[in-house]
Amino acid sequence: MPSPHLKQVRLTLEIMAGAEKTRYSDSELKEFKEIILKKIDKAEQDLDLLREQFANDKNNGTDDTSPQFKSFEEGSSVMSKESNSQLAARQEKFIRDLKNALIRIENKTYGICRVTGKLIEAERLKLVPHATMSMEAKLKQR
Repeated sequence: MPSPHLKQVRLTLEIMAGAEKTRYSDSELKEFKEIILKKIDKAEQDLDLLREQFANDKNNGTDDTSPQFKSFEEGSSVMSKESNSQLAARQEKFIRDLKNALIRIENKTYGICRVTGKLIEAERLKLVPHATMSMEAKLKQR
């Protein structure tokens, strides 16, 4: 009867030889976490700029009391405010998705496709760190 140590060695060799990786290692997760934290920091700075721009648009100046007809300028101003509002909403969602990715890292489920259950390619995660689907699953979705 083989020793328990020999069984463990055989099992490890079998896993290394044929089995697919089921999750990212702790060192890989740490690398992804650093990428995500940098992206969150940048996204929050961008969101602050958008909010600041939106706040500056609500000044109490006398521009709107001028007797001149400024329909084009007013329309442009309204469109700019709407655009900033939409960008801010998208940025908030992006930050939320990145923070959810951090939770998945802590749970050690980060990088696992929610459709196929396989690992999402590391290259994809470096570009889109909040991804929850592999390209295979994403393409099948269409």
